[in-house]
Amino acid sequence: MKLEVISRKDNKESVNTIIAKIRDYINYKNLEPQDKLPSERMLSEKFEASRSSVREAIQKLEFYGILKSIPQSGTFVADIGKIAINGIIDDILRLGTSDFKSLVETRILIELKTVRLAATRRTEEDIAQIKAALDAYSEKVYKGEDAVQEDLIFHLAIAKASGNSTINNLMLLITPEILTNFEKYHVCTKSENEGLKVIKEHTEVFDAIVAQNPQLAKQKMKEHFKALYEYCYNI
Repeated sequence: MKLEVISRKDNKESVNTIIAKIRDYINYKNLEPQDKLPSERMLSEKFEASRSSVREAIQKLEFYGILKSIPQSGTFVADIGKIAINGIIDDILRLGTSDFKSLVETRILIELKTVRLAATRRTEEDIAQIKAALDAYSEKVYKGEDAVQEDLIFHLAIAKASGNSTINNLMLLITPEILTNFEKYHVCTKSENEGLKVIKEHTEVFDAIVAQNPQLAKQKMKEHFKALYEYCYNI
Protein backbone atom coordinates (compact mmCIF):
# COMPACT_ATOMS: atom_id res chain seq x y z
CA MET A 1 0.00 0.00 0.00
CA LYS A 2 1.43 3.37 -1.01
CA LEU A 3 0.72 6.64 0.71
CA GLU A 4 -0.55 8.36 -2.41
CA VAL A 5 -1.73 11.41 -0.48
CA ILE A 6 1.90 12.44 0.11
CA SER A 7 2.13 13.77 -3.44
CA ARG A 8 -1.07 15.75 -2.98
CA LYS A 9 0.64 18.01 -0.48
CA ASP A 10 2.67 19.61 -3.27
CA ASN A 11 -0.27 20.62 -5.46
CA LYS A 12 -2.74 21.42 -2.70
CA GLU A 13 -2.37 25.16 -3.23
CA SER A 14 -3.04 24.89 -6.97
CA VAL A 15 -6.10 22.70 -6.38
CA ASN A 16 -7.50 25.22 -3.90
CA THR A 17 -6.87 27.98 -6.43
CA ILE A 18 -8.93 26.04 -8.99
CA ILE A 19 -11.70 25.47 -6.43
CA ALA A 20 -11.85 29.23 -5.84
CA LYS A 21 -11.99 29.84 -9.60
CA ILE A 22 -14.82 27.32 -10.01
CA ARG A 23 -16.73 29.16 -7.28
CA ASP A 24 -16.12 32.49 -9.04
CA TYR A 25 -17.22 30.96 -12.34
CA ILE A 26 -20.48 29.68 -10.81
CA ASN A 27 -21.17 33.12 -9.35
CA TYR A 28 -20.15 35.06 -12.48
CA LYS A 29 -22.23 32.88 -14.79
CA ASN A 30 -25.07 32.88 -12.25
CA LEU A 31 -25.32 29.10 -12.52
CA GLU A 32 -28.30 27.49 -10.87
CA PRO A 33 -28.72 23.97 -9.46
CA GLN A 34 -28.53 21.34 -12.22
CA ASP A 35 -26.67 23.75 -14.56
CA LYS A 36 -23.75 22.17 -16.36
CA LEU A 37 -20.11 23.22 -16.01
CA PRO A 38 -17.66 23.26 -18.93
CA SER A 39 -15.66 20.10 -19.52
CA GLU A 40 -12.41 19.36 -17.68
CA ARG A 41 -10.48 20.27 -20.83
CA MET A 42 -12.21 23.63 -21.18
CA LEU A 43 -11.76 24.45 -17.49
CA SER A 44 -8.12 23.43 -17.74
CA GLU A 45 -7.60 25.85 -20.61
CA LYS A 46 -9.64 28.60 -18.96
CA PHE A 47 -7.80 28.35 -15.63
CA GLU A 48 -4.41 27.61 -17.25
CA ALA A 49 -4.04 24.54 -15.07
CA SER A 50 -3.38 20.85 -15.64
CA ARG A 51 -6.36 18.60 -16.24
CA SER A 52 -5.31 16.42 -13.31
CA SER A 53 -5.49 19.41 -10.95
CA VAL A 54 -8.89 20.40 -12.36
CA ARG A 55 -10.10 16.82 -11.96
CA GLU A 56 -8.92 16.71 -8.34
CA ALA A 57 -10.66 20.04 -7.60
CA ILE A 58 -13.92 18.73 -9.10
CA GLN A 59 -13.64 15.48 -7.13
CA LYS A 60 -13.12 17.44 -3.93
CA LEU A 61 -16.19 19.57 -4.64
CA GLU A 62 -18.15 16.38 -5.40
CA PHE A 63 -17.10 14.95 -2.05
CA TYR A 64 -18.62 17.99 -0.33
CA GLY A 65 -21.80 17.76 -2.38
CA ILE A 66 -21.30 20.98 -4.37
CA LEU A 67 -20.89 19.35 -7.79
CA LYS A 68 -22.27 16.17 -9.26
CA SER A 69 -20.64 14.29 -12.13
CA ILE A 70 -22.80 12.08 -14.33
CA PRO A 71 -21.01 9.59 -16.61
CA GLN A 72 -21.29 10.47 -20.30
CA SER A 73 -23.13 13.69 -19.41
CA GLY A 74 -20.75 15.98 -17.54
CA THR A 75 -20.44 17.86 -14.26
CA PHE A 76 -23.37 19.78 -12.81
CA VAL A 77 -24.04 22.16 -9.93
CA ALA A 78 -25.69 20.27 -7.09
CA ASP A 79 -29.16 21.07 -5.88
CA ILE A 80 -28.13 23.58 -3.20
CA GLY A 81 -28.31 27.36 -3.03
CA LYS A 82 -25.52 29.80 -3.83
CA ILE A 83 -25.17 31.01 -0.25
CA ALA A 84 -24.57 27.43 0.87
CA ILE A 85 -22.16 26.80 -2.02
CA ASN A 86 -20.07 29.88 -1.21
CA GLY A 87 -20.07 29.08 2.49
CA ILE A 88 -19.00 25.47 2.01
CA ILE A 89 -16.25 26.40 -0.45
CA ASP A 90 -14.94 29.05 1.94
CA ASP A 91 -14.75 26.33 4.61
CA ILE A 92 -12.94 23.98 2.19
CA LEU A 93 -10.36 26.64 1.39
CA ARG A 94 -9.79 27.24 5.09
CA LEU A 95 -9.04 23.56 5.66
CA GLY A 96 -5.43 24.24 4.80
CA THR A 97 -5.09 26.61 7.75
CA SER A 98 -6.19 24.11 10.40
CA ASP A 99 -4.06 24.40 13.52
CA PHE A 100 -2.19 21.37 14.76
CA LYS A 101 -4.34 20.87 17.86
CA SER A 102 -7.52 20.84 15.79
CA LEU A 103 -6.02 18.29 13.43
CA VAL A 104 -4.98 16.04 16.30
CA GLU A 105 -8.42 16.26 17.94
CA THR A 106 -10.14 15.53 14.62
CA ARG A 107 -7.87 12.63 13.86
CA ILE A 108 -8.39 11.06 17.29
CA LEU A 109 -12.18 11.42 17.10
CA ILE A 110 -12.25 9.84 13.64
CA GLU A 111 -9.86 7.00 14.44
CA LEU A 112 -11.52 5.94 17.69
CA LYS A 113 -14.68 5.34 15.68
CA THR A 114 -12.79 3.93 12.70
CA VAL A 115 -10.95 1.26 14.66
CA ARG A 116 -14.22 -0.02 16.16
CA LEU A 117 -15.70 -0.37 12.68
CA ALA A 118 -12.53 -2.01 11.39
CA ALA A 119 -12.63 -4.59 14.17
CA THR A 120 -16.20 -5.42 13.20
CA ARG A 121 -15.98 -5.30 9.42
CA ARG A 122 -12.40 -6.16 8.49
CA THR A 123 -11.77 -8.72 5.76
CA GLU A 124 -8.79 -11.02 5.32
CA GLU A 125 -7.49 -8.62 2.68
CA ASP A 126 -7.76 -5.74 5.16
CA ILE A 127 -5.85 -7.75 7.76
CA ALA A 128 -3.09 -8.42 5.24
CA GLN A 129 -2.80 -4.70 4.37
CA ILE A 130 -2.73 -3.59 8.01
CA LYS A 131 -0.10 -6.26 8.80
CA ALA A 132 2.02 -5.16 5.84
CA ALA A 133 1.88 -1.56 7.07
CA LEU A 134 2.79 -2.67 10.60
CA ASP A 135 5.75 -4.66 9.29
CA ALA A 136 6.93 -1.74 7.14
CA TYR A 137 6.81 0.59 10.14
CA SER A 138 8.65 -1.89 12.34
CA GLU A 139 11.37 -2.40 9.72
CA LYS A 140 12.04 1.35 9.49
CA VAL A 141 12.16 1.71 13.30
CA TYR A 142 14.60 -1.20 13.70
CA LYS A 143 16.84 0.43 11.08
CA GLY A 144 16.69 3.75 12.92
CA GLU A 145 15.02 5.45 9.94
CA ASP A 146 12.19 7.99 9.78
CA ALA A 147 8.92 6.04 9.76
CA VAL A 148 6.30 8.82 9.72
CA GLN A 149 4.86 7.75 6.37
CA GLU A 150 4.68 4.11 7.40
CA ASP A 151 2.94 5.15 10.62
CA LEU A 152 0.24 6.98 8.68
CA ILE A 153 -0.07 4.12 6.18
CA PHE A 154 -0.90 1.85 9.11
CA HIS A 155 -3.70 4.17 10.24
CA LEU A 156 -5.00 4.66 6.69
CA ALA A 157 -5.15 0.87 6.26
CA ILE A 158 -7.36 0.73 9.36
CA ALA A 159 -9.56 3.49 7.94
CA LYS A 160 -9.97 1.48 4.75
CA ALA A 161 -10.86 -1.60 6.81
CA SER A 162 -13.71 0.33 8.43
CA GLY A 163 -15.70 -0.14 5.24
CA ASN A 164 -16.89 3.47 5.47
CA SER A 165 -15.85 5.42 2.38
CA THR A 166 -16.62 8.80 3.96
CA ILE A 167 -14.36 8.12 6.94
CA ASN A 168 -11.68 6.87 4.59
CA ASN A 169 -11.94 10.04 2.48
CA LEU A 170 -11.78 12.26 5.57
CA MET A 171 -8.57 10.53 6.62
CA LEU A 172 -7.12 11.04 3.16
CA LEU A 173 -8.08 14.72 3.27
CA ILE A 174 -6.41 15.51 6.58
CA THR A 175 -3.33 13.29 6.14
CA PRO A 176 -1.27 15.77 4.03
CA GLU A 177 -1.84 18.48 6.66
CA ILE A 178 -0.93 16.04 9.43
CA LEU A 179 2.34 15.24 7.65
CA THR A 180 3.19 18.93 7.29
CA ASN A 181 2.60 19.55 10.99
CA PHE A 182 4.45 16.40 12.06
CA GLU A 183 7.48 17.71 10.16
CA LYS A 184 7.04 21.23 11.55
CA TYR A 185 6.81 20.12 15.19
CA HIS A 186 9.13 17.10 14.86
CA VAL A 187 6.39 14.89 16.26
CA CYS A 188 7.82 11.71 14.85
CA THR A 189 11.39 12.36 15.90
CA LYS A 190 11.41 9.42 18.30
CA SER A 191 14.13 7.68 20.25
CA GLU A 192 14.66 3.97 19.69
CA ASN A 193 12.71 3.13 22.85
CA GLU A 194 9.79 5.33 21.77
CA GLY A 195 9.77 3.68 18.36
CA LEU A 196 9.64 0.24 19.96
CA LYS A 197 6.80 1.44 22.18
CA VAL A 198 4.80 2.49 19.12
CA ILE A 199 5.43 -0.90 17.50
CA LYS A 200 3.98 -2.53 20.62
CA GLU A 201 0.94 -0.21 20.54
CA HIS A 202 0.37 -0.79 16.83
CA THR A 203 0.59 -4.54 17.39
CA GLU A 204 -1.98 -4.40 20.19
CA VAL A 205 -4.39 -2.44 17.98
CA PHE A 206 -3.81 -4.90 15.15
CA ASP A 207 -4.39 -7.93 17.39
CA ALA A 208 -7.70 -6.46 18.64
CA ILE A 209 -8.85 -5.92 15.05
CA VAL A 210 -7.89 -9.48 14.14
CA ALA A 211 -9.83 -10.72 17.18
CA GLN A 212 -12.83 -8.64 16.06
CA ASN A 213 -13.02 -6.99 19.48
CA PRO A 214 -14.22 -3.40 18.85
CA GLN A 215 -14.10 -2.31 22.52
CA LEU A 216 -10.54 -3.53 22.98
CA ALA A 217 -9.49 -2.03 19.65
CA LYS A 218 -10.86 1.37 20.70
CA GLN A 219 -9.13 1.15 24.09
CA LYS A 220 -5.77 0.26 22.55
CA MET A 221 -6.09 3.06 19.97
CA LYS A 222 -6.93 5.49 22.77
CA GLU A 223 -3.82 4.41 24.68
CA HIS A 224 -1.78 4.77 21.50
CA PHE A 225 -2.92 8.37 21.02
CA LYS A 226 -2.37 9.40 24.66
CA ALA A 227 1.18 10.64 24.10
CA LEU A 228 0.27 12.52 20.89
CA TYR A 229 -2.68 14.21 22.57
CA GLU A 230 -0.55 15.31 25.52
CA TYR A 231 2.24 16.46 23.20
CA CYS A 232 0.03 18.73 21.10
CA TYR A 233 -1.19 20.52 24.21
CA ASN A 234 2.33 21.24 25.37
CA ILE A 235 3.75 22.81 22.21
